[in-house]
Amino acid sequence: MNKAQFIAALAPHFNGSKKEAAHAVDVVFDTIVRNMSAGNDVMINDFGKFKKVDRKARMGRNPFTGETIKIKASKKARFLPAKALKEVIAGDRKLGPAPKPEVKAAPKPVAKKAAKKAPAKKKAVAKKKVAKKAPAKRKPAKKVAKKKK
Repeated sequence: MNKAQFIAALAPHFNGSKKEAAHAVDVVFDTIVRNMSAGNDVMINDFGKFKKVDRKARMGRNPFTGETIKIKASKKARFLPAKALKEVIAGDRKLGPAPKPEVKAAPKPVAKKAAKKAPAKKKAVAKKKVAKKAPAKRKPAKKVAKKKK
């Protein structure tokens, strides 16, 4: 399970909000990292202990050449699983049912009363003047030339 899948699994517990679930996950991880970097152990009951470990400088061996090399001192993060977690992983202890997200009843939509409207002011409606069509102009009739016989 990666971080995105972890957030998706937690989202139902945050009313389906992945944004809130992601924020919660980020806060938890950030708190663990900050405490470990300060040298404090982070113990979560029935889960395990996160701690910072100082490793001394030592001699090592290059596997390709067989040559001995010096390995510098370093600081590492270590997780020590709690007894309860080890038992669950080994199958000696069964987990209880997973916590179900709270189902909050959605509030019933309340029908809003229609706001009383003030009586509409009557506007003085200007009557449109209907333009009367002028009689069509007649074109003068063409004079027809009389035929001579």
